[in-house]
Amino acid sequence: MIRRIRLASGLVMLAYVAMHLLNHTLGLVSIPAMGWALSQIVYPIWSFPPMQLALYGAFFFHYALALWALWQRRTLQLRASEGLQLVLGFLIPILIARHVVGTRISDSFFGTYDLYYRYVLWIYFVASPVNGLVQLAALIVAWTHAMLGLHFWLRIRPWYARWREVGLTVAVLVPVLSMLGAIEAGRQIAALDADPAWRAQAFAQMQLPTAEVRAALERITDALIWCFIAAVSLVLLARIVRRAWRRRHGLVRVSYPNGRFVDVVKGTSVLEASRLARIPHASICGGRGRCSTCRIRVRAAHPGLPPPGEDEQRVLNRIRALSNVRLACMLRPEVEVQVTPLLPPLAQAADGLTRVDVAQGSEREIAIMFADIRGFTAMSEGRLPYDVVFILNRYFAAMGRAIESAGGRVDKFVGDGVMALFGVEGEIGAGCRAALTAARLMSERLVELNEALRAELAEPLRIGIGLHAGPAIVGEMGYGSASAITAIGDSVNTASRLEGLAKEYAAELVVSAEVLTHAGVDLPSGRRSEIELRGKQEKLGVAVVGNARELPEIGGSVQTPLPLAGEGGAHRIATGG
Repeated sequence: MIRRIRLASGLVMLAYVAMHLLNHTLGLVSIPAMGWALSQIVYPIWSFPPMQLALYGAFFFHYALALWALWQRRTLQLRASEGLQLVLGFLIPILIARHVVGTRISDSFFGTYDLYYRYVLWIYFVASPVNGLVQLAALIVAWTHAMLGLHFWLRIRPWYARWREVGLTVAVLVPVLSMLGAIEAGRQIAALDADPAWRAQAFAQMQLPTAEVRAALERITDALIWCFIAAVSLVLLARIVRRAWRRRHGLVRVSYPNGRFVDVVKGTSVLEASRLARIPHASICGGRGRCSTCRIRVRAAHPGLPPPGEDEQRVLNRIRALSNVRLACMLRPEVEVQVTPLLPPLAQAADGLTRVDVAQGSEREIAIMFADIRGFTAMSEGRLPYDVVFILNRYFAAMGRAIESAGGRVDKFVGDGVMALFGVEGEIGAGCRAALTAARLMSERLVELNEALRAELAEPLRIGIGLHAGPAIVGEMGYGSASAITAIGDSVNTASRLEGLAKEYAAELVVSAEVLTHAGVDLPSGRRSEIELRGKQEKLGVAVVGNARELPEIGGSVQTPLPLAGEGGAHRIATGG
């Protein structure tokens, strides 16, 4: 609820600031245009009592919750962008205090909005240029704070990366055009002020504040500024007192892999502990419990860990986390705990969508693909190493894009071979359909690649693909930076043998009956066969496809599968089982 109120109040104030900045851009047209927009659009909206209440309430709650957030933090070691947003947020009320007092508290009469703009511009660009510079600084500070907040809020959205450049362009253009408009209008006022008679005529209709009123407004302004400074100072002082008191009542040790640990005061979040120890830790949302990239596995937690709160549990449910997986930004241990980050420090927002149960390990039915270049060893003999690497990288890029565009996951590249998994985070039927689509796309991309490399190759590249579906153990395996989600099991071995069998059949694809059955398709042009698996009594039905480009396009509709008859001879392969 606190985060929702903070977000809603921030959006209200952003709307207010944005409308005023856009109003200032009309200074590039004329001062009367600025006055017209203020009187016809901006003022009617924000002078409406409910909107006034929303604006003042938004400022009060947003500032109060910012102080509360500062109090809750156990460390001020933040990322540069997060620290910048925090500092700018507390600077805003200090910078705009004089402007707010002069326009909201003063009971002076400024006449029409056109005259109002003339008077304000005269103050900031003629009478007191220093105050004008302060207001321009406030404009930049407020807008930057708001844009950083929007960035932290939206960057966990899947669509944000596509629109980020457009958003950055708007974020830069609005304050720049606003300042240019204000400066141009100020320049016009400064030129008019060169005529001594202009000032008396221009401000004749205004009831300007007297010297006594101006002095009173200055006292109110100074009091407000010192109140804002005192509020932040008191929170910082209270943090120091709290830290000293908590250190007297014991520390908590948070241990990490490779023997690293940090002792922190009780109530410090694991993410804050990582930052205190300068241990890189992913956190796309800035520790607000929304992105799940800071997820950790609590391997040896002692009894007494606080249970997940409602917000944390919602995120954990979204990624289907097991009971020993928590969010580092939300877990504030009161007892010693050992943790392991589950995502690399440079994880992106999309990585937060990956389900934990996939990485943690489970048995699931998936489709497995193995693909290999035929005769590449002989083809690479006599070539320079640079040429071999160049051809392989072009090949891997083409095959990888084909696999990923079909919805698969590239598991690894070994030599000139490719292993891919399908249906890891979905159901087996969709995974098998994606695997068949990937095989067709790989064949098509290979034709395009051979055409592009025609001058480099004595003969076109040829591939063999094996597809099988069945139960496999899927999880994150490896060590350190070499860890990755992969699959092991008899089904994986079978898929590898099918890829080797494609060479014997002089075909581009050998696909098992399990893949076709789960996918709900039949291959009328495929040659049927049955193979014997060592250690198993039942034979495995397969379809042999000479050219994977002949595979039908598999859409949303599911075709009725036809049984695979035992056409052709039997072929025995070993699966290691």
